Amino acid sequence: MRDRKGSGALKLLFGLILLGFMAFVAFVGFDAQQYGSIYDIDLGLDLAGGVSITYQAVGDASGEAMSDAKEKLRKRAESYSTEASVYMEGDKRICVDIPNVKDANKVLEELGKPGALKFKNEAGEEVLKPEHIKTAEARSRRSDGVSSNSIEYIVLLTLTEEGREIFAEVTAANIGHQIAIVFDDEVVSAPVVNSKIDSETCEISGMDSLESAETLATTIRIGAIPVELEEVRSDVVGAKLGEKAIQTSLLAGAIGLGIVILLMIILYRVPGIAASLALICYVAMMIVVLAGFDITLTLPGIAGMILSIGMAVDANVIIFARIREEIGAGTNVRTAINNGFSKALSAIVDGNVTTLISAIILNILGSGTVRGFAQTLAVGIILSMISSLGITRLFLTGFYDLGIRGKGAYGETKKTTKLNIIGKRPIFFSISGVAIALSIGLLIFNASQGQMMNYSIDFVGGTSSTIDLPKDYTLEEIQSQIVPKIAEAISETNISNISSNKVVDSNQIIVRTKTLNLEERASLTEMLHTEFEVAEDGIQMQNISAAIGNEMRRDALISVAIATLCMLLYIWFRFRNLTFAAASVFTLLHDVFIVILAYLLFNWTVGTTFIACMLTIVGYSINATIVIFDRVRENLSTGSGKKLTLKEIFNLSINQTMTRSIYTSLTTLIMVIVLAIVGVSAIREFALPLIVGVVCGGFSSVCIAGGLAHLMMHKKPAEATTQK
Repeated sequence: MRDRKGSGALKLLFGLILLGFMAFVAFVGFDAQQYGSIYDIDLGLDLAGGVSITYQAVGDASGEAMSDAKEKLRKRAESYSTEASVYMEGDKRICVDIPNVKDANKVLEELGKPGALKFKNEAGEEVLKPEHIKTAEARSRRSDGVSSNSIEYIVLLTLTEEGREIFAEVTAANIGHQIAIVFDDEVVSAPVVNSKIDSETCEISGMDSLESAETLATTIRIGAIPVELEEVRSDVVGAKLGEKAIQTSLLAGAIGLGIVILLMIILYRVPGIAASLALICYVAMMIVVLAGFDITLTLPGIAGMILSIGMAVDANVIIFARIREEIGAGTNVRTAINNGFSKALSAIVDGNVTTLISAIILNILGSGTVRGFAQTLAVGIILSMISSLGITRLFLTGFYDLGIRGKGAYGETKKTTKLNIIGKRPIFFSISGVAIALSIGLLIFNASQGQMMNYSIDFVGGTSSTIDLPKDYTLEEIQSQIVPKIAEAISETNISNISSNKVVDSNQIIVRTKTLNLEERASLTEMLHTEFEVAEDGIQMQNISAAIGNEMRRDALISVAIATLCMLLYIWFRFRNLTFAAASVFTLLHDVFIVILAYLLFNWTVGTTFIACMLTIVGYSINATIVIFDRVRENLSTGSGKKLTLKEIFNLSINQTMTRSIYTSLTTLIMVIVLAIVGVSAIREFALPLIVGVVCGGFSSVCIAGGLAHLMMHKKPAEATTQK
């Protein structure tokens, strides 16, 4: 007994040390620079403030030309901020993110200008122009050409015929003098002319590494091969708005986590305490991983992180329900704990893998903040499994070994509810059928009127401006005082083309207009500052072209379709039964249509977060369905499959998992509702549809999924459907 108590004390001590260490790292860091802490996490532009802009090549552009243009933009972006990032999006687009810039309009004005590459003599005279150069290539060679181990690095220039003639004259006149290569008024190289060069090729020597030679060659090619770029999307975020988003999101997370912990302790007693400690450790691990792996945290990413807290509880609920069943069946507590973790494993793994599939698809096909959401959700899913299967078990067995062994401390389930869910199938199918028909009908009707849904500028193009006003304005005051001034500033003659919304419980308004050019943006910023005393860091502007919007709509459909197909294949593989897979997919499509109905009825804006929202709902819905089907599979493979009818097996399985379905939906709802109440407008746009999705997902998993699967299988005898 003493040995077991000692073992329990060691487990709890180890668990608490682990929790304390992770919490210390998460909020203090490893060193003076707070590495690995919450302060070390890279923030996206929507949180840090700054400029994000996407350029697209006009006409045909080679891969080399696009690479050169990317290098040019990178150099310019880094002159504004060392934390700037430049990356390709497809073959013809370049994205530039520059956080923490002071003058956003200046950045937008200067960033996309064609580069100025010049060749000047020592008198400052331009002696050769970029169009005289065909290409430039970096080379390395032995300095004596034969035996020396010394390597020299050069840039080999290929000139046009006109360039060869000009360069021959220039080099003849400048022997012993330097000819400087100047890019954007910065001298990048100044080689000395050793002799007259009268050929179509010449070389620049003196670089200390191949990388330096490649950089110089790229710089020269940028001027020699101009790529005409047009702005197709831009986003200017005020630092003030980003700071507010962080504060409200952290508050929402803290409130939601506190409520969930309290609920878990009330519902599950000692297991609830173990789960709560594991949940706190999970949050700390999430912070450390985000910081350690340099995952950029965006506003939707915070939403994904908070949502994953609610979903992390799911595995614990499945395990605890199993433990209570085992205790209710007469098993001793220690064995019940072991059996609970063992029997819950397959449902936990299958459910989390299907949600992970959504996150992976979203990360591959998404971009920007949507990808940030996918990454944090994926990290959350993986860590939640480690937390529930490892850390929760450590604390739970520690409490047991320490001497807390009474059944009352863990709870027991002696009787399973006997709701006839399958028998009520016609009612549930009718309710869902009407809702789906209404959703499809409204989509068709809206399409005939010109626009299927209330698309934001993300999908149709235009400019959206979020303005943090210094005082509160009513809707009437916004329409009568602010909107006319905005129309005047951007030269909009038809005021009805400007839409405005007031953000609830804040001084913010969102104004949507035609696509604004740089001059119109500057004019609007100046007007808001002068007329309404709006701070420059309190304005966020987002430009998106109609072409980008069309692509986003297409990508949204492709993302959902691919995620659905991958889930279908995974479930088919795991359950070895196409019926379960088909019923699961039909159920999640049901949820998609119901959530779309909510978008239509409440006129919610459909933007980039719509994609993340729908895929989250798809993953969440199928997760809940799999838990039920996992129990059906288990009951079919045991003696129950030979003693009960197929209808009784499905009803039994649904009732056995009913507690899990209710509690998981409840804890996830708590997190999302807090997000909707406390979060900023961008978070609220994401949270409100998720509330509908969570409720709908719980209903469909319990009332629709089993009924569909039973309908497809009911002609077969129970024995024929037994899973081996």
